[in-house]
Parts: sequence; C-alpha cells; structure tokens
Amino acid sequence: MIAPGTDLHACAELVQRADPERFHAAMAAPVAARAVLFPIYAFNVEVARAPWVTAEPMIAEMRLQWWRDALEEIRAGGAVRRHEVVTPLAQVLDAEGAALLDGVVEARRLDIEKAPFANRGALMAYLAATGGGLMQAAARALGDRDGRAALGLGTASALAAYLRAVPELEARGKLPLPDGRPEAVADLARLGLERLAEARSLRATVVAAARPALLAAAMAAPVLRRAVEDPRRVAEGTLMPSPAAERARWLWVGMTGRW
Repeated sequence: MIAPGTDLHACAELVQRADPERFHAAMAAPVAARAVLFPIYAFNVEVARAPWVTAEPMIAEMRLQWWRDALEEIRAGGAVRRHEVVTPLAQVLDAEGAALLDGVVEARRLDIEKAPFANRGALMAYLAATGGGLMQAAARALGDRDGRAALGLGTASALAAYLRAVPELEARGKLPLPDGRPEAVADLARLGLERLAEARSLRATVVAAARPALLAAAMAAPVLRRAVEDPRRVAEGTLMPSPAAERARWLWVGMTGRW
C-alpha cells in the first residue's frame, strides 16, 4: 500500500489522473515495483505536458530546463531540490537512469514547435528518445542492465500512443505526421510492429524483477495492428479496441506478464 500524504502517493495520483494506462500497468506490478515506477511515470506526465501548458515557447523551454536541472542534480549524486516528484525520483534513479530521462526532456523540446518531422526517421528517433528512453529508465531502475528490449518496446508503444493522439495534436495546431497518406501511415504502423517483434525476441534478456516496467506497452500491439488494417482510424481517432477487448487485453497481460 502507498501511504496517503506521501510524495509517492502524490505521484500515483498524478499518474492516475493524467496517464491511466501507465497507472494500470503500475498497479499490476508488485508493490515494491510500484514505488519505483510511479515517480518515473509522474516525471513523464510533468515533462510531456510542459510544452503544452503555455503558448509562449520561452516559458515552455524554461519548464523543460527546470527538469533537466533537477535530473543533473540527481545524476551528480549531491543535494536534490525538494519536490513531490523529484524527491522520490532521486531515490530510484542512478546516474545512467537520470541521463536516460534527460534525453526524454531534451526530445520533448520538439513538442514546442508546430513544424512537422522532416521524415519518418526523425519521428522514430523522437519516439525512441521519449517512449523508448522512458521505458529503458523504468526497466533499469528495476534492475535491467541490457536495455535493448525496453528501448524497442518503448518505441513501439510510443508510436501507438502517438498515432492515437494525432487528432488532438492536429486540433492543437501541430502537424504530427511527416506523411499523412493512408499507405504511409500503414507503413509507419508496420515499422512499429517490427520494433515490437524485435523487443519480443529479446524478452529473455530482461531480468524478472524488471519485467513490470514493460507492462505499460500492453496496448501497443492491438493499436498498431488496427492502424495497419485501416489507417483511416488514425485520423478518425478510433484506434483503440472496444472497451471489452481492452479489458481482456489488460487481463491477459496482467496474468501472463507478456506483451
């Protein structure tokens, strides 16, 4: 149980409100793993929304720099600023984990700009730095020192989430896709499924204690498959399976620990 009134409880509440899928994944993990995952996922919530809470690019840059400075304090191993997310985050990250999350922050600077990605490679690099780097850091904090499966799986999961977010991004004035033609969108989703298959081939490299960090990718496969089958679902915002199918997927992932 997470005691109310603690920093960890505040992190869990933040994730529950803003990132229900990662909240669900963390709650499916052993209690000890939740204490590691919730600060990392709460960090991601704060950083992901920083570019969107203001129309002023300079203010957004300042918000992201604040998190980079906090991560540098963690990486240095000295005194760390008091904050309900930073304080518990410092307790679960080593220097390499802090460096991985710094890469997440740096990549989020691209969210400040409304210009589209130059090409598919640029988009995939962004997703590898954000979703891939986040999952690598979470898995590392739970004992994974290989990182390859987490990077591939996190990238595939980030692509699935990104495709789901396309209508909202467009509504905010962002040009999210380098090529919005249906065949190009389907090819992009296939690339995500390739990353997922590569990660699955590396499943044995992930130590058992770190596997809960990978549960957050539970919905990646069905979402990407639906995008391949009918890429129009991306623009329509209908990539998610039915609620019943989603519940069944989470139940299966929770029971098997597979993704």
